[in-house]
Parts: sequence; C-alpha cells; structure tokens
Amino acid sequence: MSRILIVEDSPTMRSLLTSSLEELEGGVKITEVANGFEALRQLPRGSYDLVITDVNMPDINGLELISFVKGNEAYRHIPLIIVSTEGSERDREKGLALGADAYLVKPFEPEELRDVARMLLERSRGAGG
Repeated sequence: MSRILIVEDSPTMRSLLTSSLEELEGGVKITEVANGFEALRQLPRGSYDLVITDVNMPDINGLELISFVKGNEAYRHIPLIIVSTEGSERDREKGLALGADAYLVKPFEPEELRDVARMLLERSRGAGG
C-alpha cells in the first residue's frame, strides 16, 4: 500500500486529489493537510511514498516545502508532484529545479494525475525506496 501526503489549502481540491488517487492499484493511504506548515509536522509521523503539493498556500508555500523535503536526508527520496494554477514555463522550471518530479497545471484530468502518481510510485519502488 502506498502512502501519499496531499498538501493543498483548498478543501475542494484536496477532495478532488484524494478521489482521483483512491483508484490507484495496490491501494493507497492518503493523508491530507491544508498547508506547508502542517506538512512539515506530518512528515515525521509517516513514511510517505509520494507528496503532492500546491504552490500558493498560506504560511509555508509549496516551493518552500519542496526545498525543505529535498534538503533533508530523511525525506529527499520522496517523489514530489506540484499541482498549481501557476502554469508559466518559468513557474514550471522553478518547481522542477527545486526538486519536484512533476508539475501539473490546474485544472487537469484525474487520469493525468493517476498516471503521473503511478509512474513515480513505481519508479520509487524500483529504486528500493
């Protein structure tokens, strides 16, 4: 079973992300938090296989969260997906440069999210993570 941490300040978008991912093969355990600060508190409590984060959030934004995760030895192996309304090439490049593995622009199709999540989870398992 894969453990996924969803970091998104919009309750509607959190629900959409969760319902999109619940159909992944092998089962998933999804933890939802509303901002980057809550994500930092949640990370030590679980062994996550994937983090999905929005960029524009109060407190700690998604880019700051990615910087923390990728700069921390305990978490840097965790694949990250950015989901954001910020769709410019500059925004995408910045997120990927910080260490995100994928960048989806809202709105996106649930199947697109599932495909990217499935690929990253399989790659992570193949790497022994």
